[in-house]
Amino acid sequence: MGVVNRRSLQAGERVRVLVVDDSVVIRRLVTHALEHDEELEVVGAAANGLIALRLIPQLNPDVLTLDIEMPEMDGMETLRRLRREYPQLRVIMFSTLTERGAAVTLEALILGADDYVTKASNEGSLDQSMIRLREELIPKIKQFFLMPAKTSATRWPHAAQVPALPPQQPAGSLELSRKQPPKVVVIGVSTGGPAALGSILPHLMAGFPLPVLVVQHMPPLFTRFLADRLHASCPLSVEEARQGDLVVAGKILIAPGDFHLKVAARGSEVHVQLDRSPLLNFCRPAVDALFSSIAEVYGGAVVAVILTGMGHDGLRGAEVLRAQGASILVQDEASSVVWGMPGAVATAGLADRVLPLDQIVPEILRRSQRA
Repeated sequence: MGVVNRRSLQAGERVRVLVVDDSVVIRRLVTHALEHDEELEVVGAAANGLIALRLIPQLNPDVLTLDIEMPEMDGMETLRRLRREYPQLRVIMFSTLTERGAAVTLEALILGADDYVTKASNEGSLDQSMIRLREELIPKIKQFFLMPAKTSATRWPHAAQVPALPPQQPAGSLELSRKQPPKVVVIGVSTGGPAALGSILPHLMAGFPLPVLVVQHMPPLFTRFLADRLHASCPLSVEEARQGDLVVAGKILIAPGDFHLKVAARGSEVHVQLDRSPLLNFCRPAVDALFSSIAEVYGGAVVAVILTGMGHDGLRGAEVLRAQGASILVQDEASSVVWGMPGAVATAGLADRVLPLDQIVPEILRRSQRA
């Protein structure tokens, strides 16, 4: 999947949205939810993929919201066409919180959809539906753009709250010699994560000497399908983490949706601890919860990786790990779908290396050879 970098909007320019759904009610609901934001403009609506493809050259949208189940041309076939014909167009899928909805949405994310929102069933009222749509969909649209009021100085406002460390030089043998031999790899990722994980984890070959724990921002069901999908393509075993699981080399554990993934030492063993303590950074699972817990058990004997994602989850945890002497690797802006999470860590001066996605695993392997 090609990466589309964030586009800067000019003063007075609005993000142009095309709504694609076979339900008249949903089309109207999405339109009303978005048109109250002065930085967004709904330029059209379509009842299926065929109509949408005909409208795109006329309407020139920046973002397309795409339903999965539609007549004539469904969301998946539309997505395949969009990625061939309009690779720069941002696509946000509308998904149901069902097993089929989760599986198909995950497939869409692997195929190149940029993000998704879930359709909640039986919302209770139109007003509640409108509020939830505004809260979830608007930030997901805006994450792909630099709004006119923002400057590079205020681009990552949360990063400015952390005392900046001196910029890190590219890691060499001297830097590595000061690090503890790692005992675990932890990865935090959000928007763009399924495709990113699908492109790097298969390169961790059988015999990799460290356990790997992953937090991907996703709801229940979605994380199980993600683990199953990755397990089918990876030499290492990939599982959705369960309470009490042993953290051992040769296994990749994915945080389950709606649970924080933490660890606890019991003698010489380390076990998974899942809990539903309050959301961190509006997330559960949260990268900060995993990173902070890992620091308590492993100290600085950690390789922490922050990949593409909206927001700043992982920033506080990276600060804790860095203070312990852990290695912090960050995906670079050019290869990220959204440079929110990695950008916050890089801007705070916490990264040992800022790397393109395809160089992340080689750097993990280089550091893990000292294990």
